[in-house]
Amino acid sequence: MEFIDFLGFFLAILVGFTMGLFGGGGAILTVPIMVYLFKITPSLATAYSLFVVGIAALNGVISYTRQKLVSYRAALFFGLPSLFTVFIARKFILPSLPKELFSIGNFILTKEVALMIFFSIVMLLASVSMIRGRKVPNDLNQENQPWNYPRIILQSSIVGLIIGMVGAGGGFLFVPSLMFFTKLPVKQAIGTSLLIITFNSLIGFIGDVMEQSIQWSFLGLFAGLAIGGIYLGIYISQFVSPGKLKVSFGWFVLMMGIFILIKESLFQ
Repeated sequence: MEFIDFLGFFLAILVGFTMGLFGGGGAILTVPIMVYLFKITPSLATAYSLFVVGIAALNGVISYTRQKLVSYRAALFFGLPSLFTVFIARKFILPSLPKELFSIGNFILTKEVALMIFFSIVMLLASVSMIRGRKVPNDLNQENQPWNYPRIILQSSIVGLIIGMVGAGGGFLFVPSLMFFTKLPVKQAIGTSLLIITFNSLIGFIGDVMEQSIQWSFLGLFAGLAIGGIYLGIYISQFVSPGKLKVSFGWFVLMMGIFILIKESLFQ
């Protein structure tokens, strides 16, 4: 095994670690790791990412459920709309895109390059959310505040489309959305986000199984390391301030998003 492979598998632990600590964010690293370190095509990497994220998130849900930090009501109203749009994106939208989207002179925008550019834009937006954060008053909670159900369904559906297209778990979008729209405390928002991510990611992956040739041994090893990382992240979350770490991670995601955008836009 070459050094680049060791690095890739080490970063798989980081993927799970950040998911366990923040309820999302680490999953957005899976696609770049697989594309740039393991040389997997972006379309297949997004499928692999959904599996890794789903399996890792499932283990996180088990831990948070034991701590009674999962809101099933919020998971239902946020989860079902996004579940539907994730499946639509993976089963119908992505397969229908042509290999070459358009060309201008000698420049040809392929489906694979477009996916990575779109992914980098999502990373940039996610990084801004992590760096700036979103504060929710402490005295608000889901019992005494009415929910705006149409807005929740719309928000969830949009997040589902993004998840389906880029293969990310969506925790970096679900956690702040849950806190803002349902007024869940941050710990409960993280646990609930992991439950939604589990179903969204695995359903999205099912839509790819019949379309892609899956390297199960590689995928199993990567997912296993991510699972170890998520338990480590959950454990560490008891002793550190997730807010400060999330800002640092946000800057890291920002730099990676800029790198991918420049590479895919200028060096093709």
